[in-house]
Amino acid sequence: MLYKLTGLLFSLALLAASAVKASAVEDAPPAWLQQAAAKSVPTYKKEVPAVVLHKEESVAVSPDGLVTTTTTYAVRILSREGKDEAVARCSYITDSGKVRELRAWMIKPSGQVKRYGKDEVADLALASNDVYNEVRRKVIIASDEAEAGSVFGYQSVSEERSVFTQFDWNFQDNLPTLSSRYILTLPAGWRASSVTFNHAKIEPVVSNSTYTWEMRDLPFIAAEPASPDLTNLVPRLAVSYYPAAGTTQLAGKTFENWAEVARWMSELEDPQATVDDALAGKARALAADSKTELQRIQAIARYVQNIQYIAIQTGLGRGGGYRPHAATEVFAKSYGDCKDKANLMRAMLKAVKIDSYLVSIFSGDPTYVREEWPSPQQFNHCIIAIKVSDETQAPTVVQHPTLGRLLIFDATDESTQIGDLPDHEQGSLALVDVKDGGMLLRMPVTPPEANQLDRQTEVQLEANGSITASVRERALGQSAVRARRLFRRLARPEFVGMIESWVTRGATGAKVGKVEPVDSVDGKFALDVDFAAPDYGQVMQGRLLVFKPAIVSRRESLFLTDSLRIHPVVLSSNSYTETVRIKLPEGFDVDEMPDPLKLDTTFGNYNASYDVKDGQLVFTRKLILHASTIPVEQYATVRNFFERIRAVEQSPVVLAKK
Repeated sequence: MLYKLTGLLFSLALLAASAVKASAVEDAPPAWLQQAAAKSVPTYKKEVPAVVLHKEESVAVSPDGLVTTTTTYAVRILSREGKDEAVARCSYITDSGKVRELRAWMIKPSGQVKRYGKDEVADLALASNDVYNEVRRKVIIASDEAEAGSVFGYQSVSEERSVFTQFDWNFQDNLPTLSSRYILTLPAGWRASSVTFNHAKIEPVVSNSTYTWEMRDLPFIAAEPASPDLTNLVPRLAVSYYPAAGTTQLAGKTFENWAEVARWMSELEDPQATVDDALAGKARALAADSKTELQRIQAIARYVQNIQYIAIQTGLGRGGGYRPHAATEVFAKSYGDCKDKANLMRAMLKAVKIDSYLVSIFSGDPTYVREEWPSPQQFNHCIIAIKVSDETQAPTVVQHPTLGRLLIFDATDESTQIGDLPDHEQGSLALVDVKDGGMLLRMPVTPPEANQLDRQTEVQLEANGSITASVRERALGQSAVRARRLFRRLARPEFVGMIESWVTRGATGAKVGKVEPVDSVDGKFALDVDFAAPDYGQVMQGRLLVFKPAIVSRRESLFLTDSLRIHPVVLSSNSYTETVRIKLPEGFDVDEMPDPLKLDTTFGNYNASYDVKDGQLVFTRKLILHASTIPVEQYATVRNFFERIRAVEQSPVVLAKK
């Protein structure tokens, strides 16, 4: 009996030891992560928070169109600021895909390993501002346990039946990346083609039906003022794949040219521009008092802009993300997303005999859409093109080769009026969604004078250096939009506080009195501010009075102060003018005054001048910037332009007692 008991205890001990060993093996990082963690890492500047050791996406397509994606990713945390990089992510569409696996590991500097599994996985909505969206994301957040020197890695496996046979992929984000690889495995006889953006073409290594694109040692992309968007800096890959000849067409779709994309989009959109008696009656009522074509369009545009933005995204795996809800439904419910709003405006314009077309565009980076890859996946936004006669004149009218004059408008942006376009959409390539003759069209760029901010400043200067001043600003176009967005977003006390901070940056200790913003229906924005500053001018030796005529700054000042730069400089189109009239104190004359300045370049112009007449100093400054991207090789010219502007605007005037 004792023998049997001893044998039983021994067996239990063996089982326990085996379980511990099995658990240790299960918790151990996979070989790919161990290899990544063993890589030597270059020395980076302290601003680099982390380095990606390994980034790989492997996509396998089955003959029936099922797409299985395996992602492996490893990052080394270099500083406390880099701990937020310890996050695993895998997105999916609920009606056409699923996440089969998401697991992660943390390797501490001591060598200790923590494994993350299903108990740590959260399932989140990808678009937090949508009421409902079938795109969701599973995540593991390990930021709180990350520390400098840790390596975080994860692996995900997902399945999807995509509406397209096209993919796009970024080789990196802003972090330096040691190894980045995209692998596509197709059924025998199928083929793939690719386009590379922001880098020389990367040719794949092909083995049978497997294509591999790889890059190594990608540098850190530092943030710089007035820089291109990250999507215009990181190497990007766009891939299309095609079934073997004679294969039955899959649910997924590949496009040979932009006309095919436009036709596909219009087939989804055109049936949704429905009009019933209620919608038509409302459209005619809105336009009833309008005397011109533009006024009819403006009346309908204002109504659609005020429709509440609410996104309900369903059927995404079947193209639902590109199909607007029926215009009659959006009108009845009084809400919708960008394509719903544009489609409602299209239907209402149809009711008053004005033709229009939906336009697919990318919102956020005007350089994102590239002509060489025809794909709806290059777009994330929908606006409208309205066919207008020669009677309608506006900065955002463009000429289409077959459709004629088109007025471009974003019905979703409630701060941008008809005849204007958000600056992050200006100059971009967009697709006019028509069945026949669809093509990419360059969006308009409004001239500087259409985005003007004019400021008139009246100042009374006293002998003790105190001032009382009034500022009157009048803004147009995108200058007005920027002011309007702040005004609408902030509560009154917050808006006043922002204005006070702006004034006191130029006039220390200023007490702001009146703050009077006026948001006009014609798209203009006005701001009147009164303030007093007791110690603005400096009194020296009882007989000199020193002050700067540029009392308050331009709120959109561009600070290009670094001696070196990596990326091009991107300038937006705008114009700024100011006249400062300073009533000089009795008994003082101007003793010293800065020299006037005039600068003329291809990207901008600047004039500053000073004049004294009838006891008043008049300082004028005017800055005009043209929408342009200036190569980094010309950075010294741009920097010098703004340095000279800063120097003259910081220069003082000296008064001397008579």
